[in-house]
Amino acid sequence: MEASKSGELKKELQRLVKVIVDDDDYTVEDETVRVLDSLKELKFNKSLSFKLDDNEVVPEEFKCPISRELMRDPVILATGQTYDRAFIERWLNEGNRTCPQTQQVLPHTNLIPNKLVRGMIFHWCNERGIEIPRDTNVEVITKDEREYLNSLLEKLSLSQSDQKEAAKEIRMLTKKKPSSRQFFSDSPEAICKLLSPFPLADRDLEMQENIITTLFNISIFEDNKRFVVANPAAISLLIKSLKSGTIQTNANAAATLFTLAVSDNYKRAIGEAGALSSLIDLINSGHPEIINDAATAVFKLCSLHENTERACEAGAVSVILKKLNDRILVGELMAILVLLSKHIRSLYQMMSYRVVPLLLNIIKENSPENAKENAISLLYTICNEERLCLREVKVEEAKNGTISQLRNSETSTSRAKRKAKDMLERLKNTAIVPDSPNSA
Repeated sequence: MEASKSGELKKELQRLVKVIVDDDDYTVEDETVRVLDSLKELKFNKSLSFKLDDNEVVPEEFKCPISRELMRDPVILATGQTYDRAFIERWLNEGNRTCPQTQQVLPHTNLIPNKLVRGMIFHWCNERGIEIPRDTNVEVITKDEREYLNSLLEKLSLSQSDQKEAAKEIRMLTKKKPSSRQFFSDSPEAICKLLSPFPLADRDLEMQENIITTLFNISIFEDNKRFVVANPAAISLLIKSLKSGTIQTNANAAATLFTLAVSDNYKRAIGEAGALSSLIDLINSGHPEIINDAATAVFKLCSLHENTERACEAGAVSVILKKLNDRILVGELMAILVLLSKHIRSLYQMMSYRVVPLLLNIIKENSPENAKENAISLLYTICNEERLCLREVKVEEAKNGTISQLRNSETSTSRAKRKAKDMLERLKNTAIVPDSPNSA
């Protein structure tokens, strides 16, 4: 009976995840959480006292690619690959800036908890009566380390030279030693002490960079995020540092906001504080090295619907279209454009900027496949709103077969092929009245 119910819940969970992944339909998110909770409740009463049996075959997707062991804390790297946090942090702390699996250079080193895989591992272990894996590699801060960090924080209230020395040392410690990041969750008031010299940091670019980078380092530690977001001074200083300071300061401020935006409440708080306007300014006029950090932060924040309106008011549509016309970060910016299109005002702004030719060119060119997928998805949405746009697409299809080529391409994503098929059906079933000879 229990096994049957468990099987039904798993099938329902697979269906819901497929809807989210394949159709970008996030309206089922609450239902997905409910099914996960039901599975958890159903399995939680099983014994967890057994260790992993030597004969138990662990699914490949549950193994860390580095350790080849069952993951304890799965996180997503910038390339989309999932690793166990302890092992990928060790890799990054050794100075590596490539993905161990793909060898791609990392645009940033932010790690995002893979809650879906973590939940799947939890249920897989529960189902087999296996002890839930815990991260045994987390460093515990020692008494000496705690006292040293406290002494450094005290120096931040002393002379300017002491402040500079302490800020630099705290930055290095929180970069190299995960236990130093844990210190800030154990002592939340430490964040206030860290920010205390910031009036001086406005005039000292090196100190500003050290403090902002420390905020980034400690925000990587999951338990610290709520303390940073709950500190108005911290968010205010991060936003201010998007507009002032060194290039590295700007980049790290953007990366910190991205790292903090892990829940709707945090995204809302960051959006309400005015971060989107400054991030969009960075995309518009920032150094090429930091546009990607700003774009990834905007994308993360705009996954909360109310932030799409804020981004729209901050001029995101025109800025992103300008960069796309210059073919800058096509994959990343197309993903943001699709999120913005869910806000009707943004959608009409796109149409006013005559976005259809741009989208068709992105599909025709050697663009990233995810960019083509987002382009055809947005194109379909626009054509549902505006018949004149459908005329443009029909003319393009008759002339170059652009949509058909996307549907038939072996490299197209499955979602791109589906959207292309839907578009072709729409073109086939819609009569387009030709322009009148007298119209002009």
